[in-house]
Amino acid sequence: MIRTKIIDVLKMDAYGTDINVKGWVRTRRGSKQVVFIALNDGSTIHNIQIVAEINKLGEDTLKPTNTGACISVNGKLVQSPGKGQNVEIQAENIEILGTADSDSYPLQKKGHSMEFLREIAHLRPRTNTFGAIFRIRHNMAIAIHKFFHDKGFFYFHTPIITASDCEGAGQMFQVTTLNLYDLNKDDRGAIIYDNDFFGKQASLTVSGQLEGELAAMGLGAIYTFGPTFRAENSNTPRHIAEFWMIEPEVAFNEIKENMDLAEDFIKYCVQWALDNCRDDIQFLNDMFDKELISRLEGVLKNEFVRLSYTEGIKILEDAVAKGFKFEFPIYWGADLASEHERYLVENYFNRPVILTDYPKEIKAFYMKQNDDGKTVRAMDVLFPKIGEIIGGSERESDYDKLVMRIQEMNIQMKDMWWYLDTRKFGTCPHAGFGLGFERLLMFVTGMANIRDVIPFPRTPNNADF
Repeated sequence: MIRTKIIDVLKMDAYGTDINVKGWVRTRRGSKQVVFIALNDGSTIHNIQIVAEINKLGEDTLKPTNTGACISVNGKLVQSPGKGQNVEIQAENIEILGTADSDSYPLQKKGHSMEFLREIAHLRPRTNTFGAIFRIRHNMAIAIHKFFHDKGFFYFHTPIITASDCEGAGQMFQVTTLNLYDLNKDDRGAIIYDNDFFGKQASLTVSGQLEGELAAMGLGAIYTFGPTFRAENSNTPRHIAEFWMIEPEVAFNEIKENMDLAEDFIKYCVQWALDNCRDDIQFLNDMFDKELISRLEGVLKNEFVRLSYTEGIKILEDAVAKGFKFEFPIYWGADLASEHERYLVENYFNRPVILTDYPKEIKAFYMKQNDDGKTVRAMDVLFPKIGEIIGGSERESDYDKLVMRIQEMNIQMKDMWWYLDTRKFGTCPHAGFGLGFERLLMFVTGMANIRDVIPFPRTPNNADF
């Protein structure tokens, strides 16, 4: 008999139909006459109830059907007399596909902390919580591709192994084939990379932006969506070493169009989640964050505030003057901390904020300089409970200004010749931004820790699974 997914079974009303379902036992209860099995196959947050009569199927058959076991059930679809379900399956035959020892299976029917579940990341997709999160993750990926495809963007694959540090921060994972126990060094003690695979120092990418800009100069509008890596020793709920980034780059866009694109993009993704993941979001709302759905709907209802960095600093300084306490000091020129960003969003405006025109000293070399000589056309989109969710800018299109900024930041000019060529040969205004996929998922799922929205988080001293 052909298997039917549980998500489809729960929509059926053809009572009396013979049916096959397969999945993992979530719970089992019963009496001397009948056993009730809650079965889930990952296709939905909801279980299907299997009703198994002991006299018909035998105790020996039913004994291994404890929590965690994988079974195949042939039976008849019947109307359920119980609350919370329209249908159930009267079992005719049960086959044990995989047993789970009840004494050692760690996912028994009880509450588990998120910390504990991270220790068994190989099993946590079987829980209701992570089943919901990873189904939402899939749907968000679909939404991203559909949004950009429908707008005429081209999906562009930028390199994962690179010799350029986009952010200039130096927090990169090196890639090498050299024998680390026998490194050849020059007179100054610097490693000689001549015999390395690429003949030069190479690393895992921190961003596909620079290569994305090159593509936008020929294709007009592109986006990247792939893994990125930061060797940042940060043990915080907002940082991981391996994560996914979405980075659109658009020729002829300036800062205003960039802000419009960012707002449209996030609203599209949130609407997609509410339209396509309602059951999973409702579960997370009920179990973890009672304000999740209202917060998602609030993003859709309100236009994002557009505010200059200077105006934002004034609001924060006024808050301090009135007695509001921040852990980190606030002043013009400060790189805003998450607490500052969240104050603007949650306490002052009560809606998302796009902050623009940051001091150039705290932003990357490629951002277009304003006429004041002090600020750049940067933009950060700030969200409730998250802080910064998008970072972007209009890019510097003037060759001389870009060269001067590269020199000011002591970036090796020999590594940037190809990037500078786009400013020599047919330069144009262009803009883009980066969205951390996991930050978006934190907002959509209500999860407080970024480690809980990616299947196998990579953090300092942790590369298990």
